[in-house]
Amino acid sequence: MAISMAGLPAFLLYFVVGCALIAAFAAIYLRMTAHDEIALIRGGNLSAAIAFGGNLVGFAVPLEKAIAQASSIPDCVLWAIAAMIIQFGAYGLARILIPDLSRKIEEDRLPSAAMLAVVAVISGTLAAASMTV
Repeated sequence: MAISMAGLPAFLLYFVVGCALIAAFAAIYLRMTAHDEIALIRGGNLSAAIAFGGNLVGFAVPLEKAIAQASSIPDCVLWAIAAMIIQFGAYGLARILIPDLSRKIEEDRLPSAAMLAVVAVISGTLAAASMTV
């Protein structure tokens, strides 16, 4: 049985692009929030970690679908941008549903962070399911 590594260059390219897209999403998301997730997480704030982690997962799920179905890197990036927009909209919705969301996360109030993470993951899974070839 011969092992083929013919797909390795494409794998590496999509993997690097995927990592860059996750980094871009994280950078934009961190600027959108009124609280400093990274400082809060470093300080041991579990709510910040749950909220931020949920949003990363909420974006990574449709990104996976975008990579799997993309016909090219630009196609993948366009689908990823669509997924980002959905996630940013979901964050806006969560801020409406959970008054004083940033303050509650800063105060390490887990129910608010968990609900934000749930909204992010649900919107991400729905976005991924909605992507068709």
